[in-house]
Amino acid sequence: MRYAVVLAGGAGRRLWPLSRQGRPKQLLPLIMGKSLLELAVDRLGTLFDRQNILIVTGAEYAPQVAEAFPDLPAQNIIGEPTGRDTANAIGLAAFVVARRDPEATMAIFAADHIIRPAGAFTDCVSRACHTAEQYPDSLVTFGVKPNWPHTGLGYIHRGQRIDDSVYQVRAFKEKPDHFTARRYVESGEYYWNSGMFVWRTPTIIEHLRRFLPDSAQKLEQAAASDDLAHALEGIYPALEKISIDFAVMEKAPNVIVVELPCEWLDVGSWPALAEVSEIDEEGNAVVAAYSALLDSERNVIVSGEDDHLIAVLGLDDCIVVHSKDATLLCNKNESQRLKEL
Repeated sequence: MRYAVVLAGGAGRRLWPLSRQGRPKQLLPLIMGKSLLELAVDRLGTLFDRQNILIVTGAEYAPQVAEAFPDLPAQNIIGEPTGRDTANAIGLAAFVVARRDPEATMAIFAADHIIRPAGAFTDCVSRACHTAEQYPDSLVTFGVKPNWPHTGLGYIHRGQRIDDSVYQVRAFKEKPDHFTARRYVESGEYYWNSGMFVWRTPTIIEHLRRFLPDSAQKLEQAAASDDLAHALEGIYPALEKISIDFAVMEKAPNVIVVELPCEWLDVGSWPALAEVSEIDEEGNAVVAAYSALLDSERNVIVSGEDDHLIAVLGLDDCIVVHSKDATLLCNKNESQRLKEL
């Protein structure tokens, strides 16, 4: 059987002040009145049975996630007591899935991506699932063909062709400098690392036991408990905080990449919202019920309050975000300093 796991942890500090300690970014209705998490689950609806879609989120957000998805079984909402990065979140989900179906195929997705068109995404995920089942000892990842030398993403160096749009992975590359990123793009041999995966559940568990044995042992014991939340509270804070890329993917001997022929955007910051929102004639991205802009260009204007008017006069290349109890005003090129603020 096939399962999908959506990773929806993180506080989303780069989307402050709408994203707060008690209101994570993945639940904010920023795209056509829907949250990023809703869009992620909707994308999977034609591929996976709703009973087989799991969401891993922070324990404090689990009630909000459950409320947003009343059709998902309660046990499919898994709350982490604290964030310990993707290796532990994926490992936890793997042992939970294995308890239901030890031979399951398992696909991993992030909650903060915009991927379109939907049809191409569906075809690609189906191909990746088939590839993971055809080569059960492999780990399958998705590579996005880069259209510019992005220095904020990791890259995948593809190797020998296996099938249409399916290749062996030669190497993973960390975030490069501009010159190196440009060389990657010009070569045509590199993909952006999407952070999405498909594998047989026994295969990822085997790799976790090999490369992250302490976490694997503790997560397996917790997943076997009849009170998962209580079991996680006892072991989770002490787990090594590490990403699945560092823990497993860069060490695994047999990794396959499937080309994802889609527009793929990581909506992790306010400037990124402009790439997925409607733009007015002056280049402004406005997500607000009421706004008035005059002689203002290329701004991102967001309001979390339905009855609040945002008025902007003579302002260019800025971000204005209003919430009930806090307001942000900054230049676009300073938005990456929000964590510092």
